[in-house]
Amino acid sequence: MFARSLFGAIVLLLLVGSQVFWLRRGSAWARKRILSRRTRVWLGAAVIAALVFLFAVNLAVFGRSHTATHMTVKDALLTAPFTWWIFSSVVGFLMMLIFWVVGGAARSAVWAGRRLLAPSPRSDSLPSPARRGFLERTVRTATAVPFVAGSYGLLYGRINVETTLKRIRLARLPQAFDGFRIAQLSDIHIGPFMSEHEISRYVRMANSLKPDLTVLTGDFVTWDPSTQRAVVNVLADLRAPFGVFGCLGNHEAWSGTEASITRLFDQVGIRILRQSSVPITSHSDELNLIGVDFQTHSHSRLSPRGDHFVRQYLEDIEGLVARDRVNILLSHNPNSFDRAAELGIDLSLAGHTHGGQVTLEFVSPALSPSRLITAYVRGWFQKGGSQLYVNRGIGTIGVPIRLDAPPEITLFELGRES
Repeated sequence: MFARSLFGAIVLLLLVGSQVFWLRRGSAWARKRILSRRTRVWLGAAVIAALVFLFAVNLAVFGRSHTATHMTVKDALLTAPFTWWIFSSVVGFLMMLIFWVVGGAARSAVWAGRRLLAPSPRSDSLPSPARRGFLERTVRTATAVPFVAGSYGLLYGRINVETTLKRIRLARLPQAFDGFRIAQLSDIHIGPFMSEHEISRYVRMANSLKPDLTVLTGDFVTWDPSTQRAVVNVLADLRAPFGVFGCLGNHEAWSGTEASITRLFDQVGIRILRQSSVPITSHSDELNLIGVDFQTHSHSRLSPRGDHFVRQYLEDIEGLVARDRVNILLSHNPNSFDRAAELGIDLSLAGHTHGGQVTLEFVSPALSPSRLITAYVRGWFQKGGSQLYVNRGIGTIGVPIRLDAPPEITLFELGRES
């Protein structure tokens, strides 16, 4: 409880601090470039009014409405600019704080070193004007980067879908399944920034890959139960000769749609596996496909309650694991992989992380927020004879921005180990 309160307080301080910081920066800029005090006052009042209005509209001060499943004028003109501003201003403020802390520590270290080596205060003078100017320009450039990156992630990174081909070698794969192709889609999060039209485009892309089997690994909706029928209707166009199967994610649990969306999928011929398995048969050979609901160890205000909180992942599914066949597990949470390896499950397919959604993993793997909840952020992993693939998903959560984590449709080609 204390940790959650502390985290909330830190987030609130960052949000308020960032807005004050940028308003002060804007005021300083205006004083240098706008001579008329009246004009500056009117401009400042207009900016503050616009910010207050954006906060009020997007924080539902004027009342909540159902989530749209297509892009609306409000989302394009109010929600998108608001989320871009919040992301960019807070990250830019954080970068400024980092520069300030690092710079202050460096100056203190230099001052202390000079005092120790030369007690006379001769060297206590401030850096030269040229150096100060260089440092100020560096800080300004660095704090502007999030605004450019946020624009890229909103307008391009979010929709720049990649198709990933991954060849999976399985020691026990029957001959009939050598070359078998499985398409995976995950974390759809239907809404104004992942509209029915966009999902339909991804469905066509998945079908064009000519998979033998298509799997869906959860998070079809975000918060609003009223969006479930729309996402099911679009995904109903998925085609694969061996069928379309799926599992549920944490957002189905949070939105209370697990039972209802399972029924809707069943009506369009898509089977959601909930602590159950199904044989995939070809020429008298079989694969065993298992699906489970979202499970978590985490205690938090947003954690799904009831059966979703477990002491051990994949509890009570031992009876679903076929010892004489290849087992493929659909589990939204990649944290179930360690237990899946213990159970001898050959291949796990997961999502949940969005590949980090906003990361700098090309700089360092540590620069991904998803590493706070899992070691399995994206891509392929192996543990003993078990393998895991974590799909980056196609939707977004929180802010409709993706950086260094493009949306993904994965095509697996199964092969026998030589």
